[in-house]
Order: sequence, then structure tokens, then C-alpha cells
Amino acid sequence: MNPQLVVAVAWSYVGTPYIWGGDDPTGWDCSGFVIECLRADGTLPRTGDWTANDLWIKFRDRRTSHPSAGCLAFWFRGGLASHVELVIDAATCIGASGGGSRTIDAQVAAEQNAYCKVRPIRPGAVICDPYGQDRAP
Repeated sequence: MNPQLVVAVAWSYVGTPYIWGGDDPTGWDCSGFVIECLRADGTLPRTGDWTANDLWIKFRDRRTSHPSAGCLAFWFRGGLASHVELVIDAATCIGASGGGSRTIDAQVAAEQNAYCKVRPIRPGAVICDPYGQDRAP
């Protein structure tokens, strides 16, 4: 398992449209994007599908206070993980965001500025390390 490979895969999708329910390179939703990245190095199997909350359940026992490359950042609504992004360094994530359930194609994504994008880890994130380590800086 190689978190640097996972980050390289994430970078390759920056600019890809956010599409609600998207799970391929023509358009990703947040969990579809993270799943694809984690499959690149075998952290997740090639088969299976998970929502943001399913990923939270799978990795919640691996919380860390040290965000690092390959970690997952989760945000919650109503007690469930509603959004997930891939951490690329101690302060930054890449995630598929900006849209919602009405973002069903690339044209709508463009109108909503909904893409895979790089941004700071926002307040309220809970960080988990799928590699099972508390990797201190």
C-alpha cells in the first residue's frame, strides 16, 4: 500500500466534473473519487461500492490528529458522514465537490463550479488514516 500513489492518482483527476453518483473518470461524486484513489494501491478492493458514511464506518477506528498524504477527511451532517476527501498533505485535500443531487452532467457541473478540486482541510474535518498508522509529522 502506497499513499503517495493514491495522491498521484488524485492529482490526475483534478478538474474532472462532480456528478452526483459518479463513479468513473467522466464524473465523480465524493465517495466515488476517494474509492477510485484508494483502489489504485489496493487499499480498497476492485469490487464494492461505498458511500462517504460507509467509508467512515470502515476507517473510523483509524482516526488521527496528524493529517498526511493518503488520509481521509470526513465531514458530518445529522450524525452521518456526508462528505469525504483525500488528504494530500498536512493542510490540503483533493475532493469532488461543489454540486449536489441535481448535478447530473458536466454542463450542470460547470454551471455550479463542481469539480475535483484542491482546497484547504476545512474546519470540522475528522481525519482517518486508512493505512492504520498515526503518522506524526
